[in-house]
Amino acid sequence: MASPSASISCRSSPLVSPHALLREAEEPRKRSHFPPSRRSVLSLLPRSHACRVGVSSSLRRRDLSKTIHASVTDVSVDRAKEEVQLPKGETWSVHKFGGTCVGNSQRIKNVANIIMNDDSERKLVVVSAMSKVTDMMFDLIIKAQSRDDTYVFALDNVLEKHRSTALDLLEGSDLATFLSQLDGDINNLKAMLRAIYIAGHATESFTDFVVGHGELWSAQLLSFVIKKNGVDCKWMDTREVLIVCPTNSNQVDPDFPESERRLEKWYSQNPSKTIIATGFIASTPYNIPTTLKRDGSDFSAAIMGALLRAGQVTIWTDVDGVYSADPRKVGEAVILKTLSYQEAWEMSYFGANVLHPRTIIPVMRYDIPIVIRNIFNLSAPGTKICRPSVSEDEDSHKLESYVKGFATIDNLALVNVEGTGMAGVPGTASAIFGAVKDVGANVIMISQASSEHSVCFAVPEKEVEAVAEALQSRFRQALHAGRLSKVQVIPNCSILAAVGQKMASTPGVSATLFNALAKANINVRAIAQGCSEYNITVVVMRDDCIRALRAVHSRFYLSRTTIAMGIIGPGLIGSTLLEQLKDQAAVLKEEFNIDLRVMGITGSGSMLLSEAGIDLSKWKELLKEQGEVADLEKFVQHVHGNGFIPNTVLVDCTADSVVASHYYNWLRRGIHVITPNKKANSGPLDQYLQLRALQRQSYTHYFYEATVGAGLPIVSTLRGLLETGDKILRIEGIFSGTLSYIFNNFIGKRSFSEVVAEAKQAGYTEPDPRDDLSGTDVQRKVIILARESGLKLELSDIPVDNLVPEPLRTSASAEEFMEKLPQFDQEWTTKLEEAEAAGKVLRYVGVVDLLKHRGAVEQRTYKKDHPFAQLSGTDNIIAFTTTRYREQPLIVRGPGAGAQVTAGGIFSDILRLASYLGAPS
Repeated sequence: MASPSASISCRSSPLVSPHALLREAEEPRKRSHFPPSRRSVLSLLPRSHACRVGVSSSLRRRDLSKTIHASVTDVSVDRAKEEVQLPKGETWSVHKFGGTCVGNSQRIKNVANIIMNDDSERKLVVVSAMSKVTDMMFDLIIKAQSRDDTYVFALDNVLEKHRSTALDLLEGSDLATFLSQLDGDINNLKAMLRAIYIAGHATESFTDFVVGHGELWSAQLLSFVIKKNGVDCKWMDTREVLIVCPTNSNQVDPDFPESERRLEKWYSQNPSKTIIATGFIASTPYNIPTTLKRDGSDFSAAIMGALLRAGQVTIWTDVDGVYSADPRKVGEAVILKTLSYQEAWEMSYFGANVLHPRTIIPVMRYDIPIVIRNIFNLSAPGTKICRPSVSEDEDSHKLESYVKGFATIDNLALVNVEGTGMAGVPGTASAIFGAVKDVGANVIMISQASSEHSVCFAVPEKEVEAVAEALQSRFRQALHAGRLSKVQVIPNCSILAAVGQKMASTPGVSATLFNALAKANINVRAIAQGCSEYNITVVVMRDDCIRALRAVHSRFYLSRTTIAMGIIGPGLIGSTLLEQLKDQAAVLKEEFNIDLRVMGITGSGSMLLSEAGIDLSKWKELLKEQGEVADLEKFVQHVHGNGFIPNTVLVDCTADSVVASHYYNWLRRGIHVITPNKKANSGPLDQYLQLRALQRQSYTHYFYEATVGAGLPIVSTLRGLLETGDKILRIEGIFSGTLSYIFNNFIGKRSFSEVVAEAKQAGYTEPDPRDDLSGTDVQRKVIILARESGLKLELSDIPVDNLVPEPLRTSASAEEFMEKLPQFDQEWTTKLEEAEAAGKVLRYVGVVDLLKHRGAVEQRTYKKDHPFAQLSGTDNIIAFTTTRYREQPLIVRGPGAGAQVTAGGIFSDILRLASYLGAPS
């Protein structure tokens, strides 16, 4: 029991006066090491520290033999207090609640309920200041030292926030006690802020003392609420317990032995099974208030957990746990059930919102698990950070078990120091990083080639100019002499880190990572991988960062392969494709993990753009209502510029040569192209060769199956034969569904013009049938197959048997042509009769003769038992004669015209692309 003299000493211990504060504030340099002036130290101590020093001082001033008359009862009580030992071990459960968790009176009640429902035998709860209060306290300091008079009103806002919260939560003597303490603290802060205002300067210790009040008030409020519910509870000012030593890097190192001694002493005087402790704040070895800096409350909880050897430390926040990637960047990110200490450490370092790396150190020493939980979703189990068990190591054999998560750091620059004079020269790296240290820059990542020819490292972009200047200055002579060739700065970079236990020693992980980046057309600027096997770090350009993150996450977590699509040409083929996409979208998502998002649709006059994906059930209405003037470059930029989707494909459903002329540049930009448009592959030979060379050199895909046989697998069959080593001798086929229909129905007594009119009426021909009868379409298909087979031919090298009568080729309109076509029926009737007399049929075919290095389009006759004579409707048929299929050609047959089958062929190419990009096949 404290003696009367002690109580008097406590009450009479004077607060520092504004004049004393002013004198200290005016001498920041002299006070940088906090000289042990008792008056200045006392002014910054928690009240209990001041009391103890005051008591000891008064005792020293007395003649103990004359003034101490303690009874036997007093001595026994003091000894009993000293004998209360601090129990340690798994009976303790440590909780930490951040500012959001205690942001208002209702949330404080929720926290109290969580604590009371925890069935642990003993609980220590670390709390932050109420939401925004720490910022408000820092704002007080800024205003005061800027001599801004409004600091007074800002302090009143702080007072009102806590007063109103107390009135909501407390009543009676508890309310009176808290408000009295609050008013006293506010008055002391007014005096201190006034001193800062006069001096125009606040020392670090003053600042730490002021901003730490938020934790003091929230801890007291929570302890009163718990006691109000009948639970014995004490609150702890952790400045009395936690002792830390400031370092030169704006961090602090806990003094565990001293903190443990002080905790035991505090507990002997305040034994309780529920303790509410202040987060963020602590004291120096000189008993001067300080803070634990960034993420200090988490650090407080970890330190207390280590001191108590607790069974678990639970960090309560506003998310369900630790995500496999930032959910704001990767919508498919998943909550991780477990993380090892090292994995959490790595992810924290690389920017993931997990824990500060130093938070993990204290608990890791004693294998104390940390659980991250959501206070607003108590049903979520959260993420457990602990040492992995042996069974987990044995059972984890999937790629996603080795790669736990991905994190990114933006706004970086790469610095590359390069030169032949670096190789084998001791001290070069030391000189480089010594120069970096001298300007105070933080090196995020280092990569050095084994040849020692170059060293590159990443630094924050805001520091790179100073780093470059320092290196230029340090190595001026070496640069001038040519021993160093350059100090290069690559701005606008980001780091992507893949983190996982033992992933670097697992075959296939690195290959999968870089393969996913390559398929998303992401260029890697630098790579670093430590021997610790916990992370692989790559540097990419900032504009590629989100696409890179989504690409690798999708590959490892089997989340949906998402493709941003732009549809060019919503005519008959394009609109049919959109209808097929709409009907199949749900099935592709649920069963095949393929998410095809149409981000834009453009015609020749108007276009429709969307940020999240167009609703395909009403795209026509949206195009009319929200469409804007068509601009192909803007369209492409919009579809490809969506950084949240790693893969982009443009589907050209037109027959426009201008659109086709853009394919090369699109592929160079990493945009995949799918098309039934024949213009690119049948255009000038040099352009075709450039297009194919670019396709082979990159991971960008160019698919055009529908250019030859609509939905028939003609191009893929040809490639399969060539890739397996077969030699193509001849390709012959009926490539036009329109002309196939005309010649299949030009039989008996029917006239040629009658059949053409019927085909036009049925929609099988182009609006002007001469486009079909001229043979140009078949000519383009023949040149495509010839080039695919290896022949270097121009379109003009393919002779064409034009079925349009010479006099009608210059007819002014399709109507005029159809009107005059019957004049030439007799010529066709004669051909038909001659063929039938010989037991043959008329057919219009395209031929690629590899032995003669030529191609041709012509009207021929075939015996009635020939496969080409067995067709019906608009069927196409193609025969491949090869060294393997010499005696009996390989036949591909099926519908070769119509919007449904052509759109189906395009759709098939889209799904093939998705498979190449990582979707399950």
